[in-house]
Amino acid sequence: MTDLFVKVKIHQEQNLPFCIFSKPNSETIVGLFQKNDHLYFLDDFSEKGFVFAPFDANDFPFIPLEYSDVFVEKKQVTDFFYDNEVTHSTSDLGNDFFENLVAKGVHAIKEKQFSKVVLSRKEEIELTDFDLEKVFKKMLNQYPTAFKYCFYHPKIGMWIGATPEQFIQTNGTELKTVALAGTQIDTGKKEVHWQEKEKQEQQLVTDFILDSLNDLVKEITISSPYSVKAGAIWHIKTDITAKINNKNSLQKIITSLHPTSAVCGLPKLAAKQFILENEGYDRDYYSGFLGELNIDLMTYKTQQSDLFVNLRCMKIDDLKAQIFIGCGITEQSIPHDEFIETVNKSMTMKKIL
Repeated sequence: MTDLFVKVKIHQEQNLPFCIFSKPNSETIVGLFQKNDHLYFLDDFSEKGFVFAPFDANDFPFIPLEYSDVFVEKKQVTDFFYDNEVTHSTSDLGNDFFENLVAKGVHAIKEKQFSKVVLSRKEEIELTDFDLEKVFKKMLNQYPTAFKYCFYHPKIGMWIGATPEQFIQTNGTELKTVALAGTQIDTGKKEVHWQEKEKQEQQLVTDFILDSLNDLVKEITISSPYSVKAGAIWHIKTDITAKINNKNSLQKIITSLHPTSAVCGLPKLAAKQFILENEGYDRDYYSGFLGELNIDLMTYKTQQSDLFVNLRCMKIDDLKAQIFIGCGITEQSIPHDEFIETVNKSMTMKKIL
């Protein structure tokens, strides 16, 4: 057991908050270990630390750098070989319910209530035991291009994920974000062909981001859509960069974008209301955002924020894993196909359990 995971074990035994994470394509694991068990919330987004924001709330919890110790550790390649046996769910919450939910969403789109909605479900898996170090190292091995993390707070619980989606990245004056949508299983072919439904969905995400940022940034640059692989799944991605009008507008940028249309829908308020009234469960921190706020915890450079959307994630509770998965629904969506898409996405977490 490495020094970082010794620190994790001590914090678990003392029931103290911590987070560990590894950025996309990084060879480093970073840990932030809070010295008390208080639950802190952001006040004006000028705070430094690791934020862990829910899908639907006005309060954003975070682990403050001010009251925490930082550990940085290089990955050790010899630790990361594991078999690819997949854990199967013992409780599948929602084939019929989810397909009916999608059908209801498609009907609402045809009735012009909104143009897109992102619907989700969760699966529960019973665990005979749970070794955080082993699971985290498997995640590092399986998903090098994702943001891998474990967040724990005694008043929130333990969450683990490997998300492919950047929320925003800033250095005080420059902003980077992405529009990510569409899902396709990797078949080994060199070229990925997208249906019109996926292209339309991705364009809606791009348009939402541009509209949300319109009055807050300038000099916006947009890449052409391109295919990107996350684990065994392909997505369509567009890179967006801009200059921030005011260095104090980070809070406005975050609240205008969250929740993004990639996890909620368009128009945002109507889609969100449909989600809250019809999904049948509380998303909690799934499809929220997380990451470093106003600090790079490796270099201690300030005004650096690196935030990700909390996708491909699960909550660990009493030897039970709750896996959260969703998909974007448009007028062309077929309920059973959308259910299969969530099954494919659930494999991201099942492969590391």
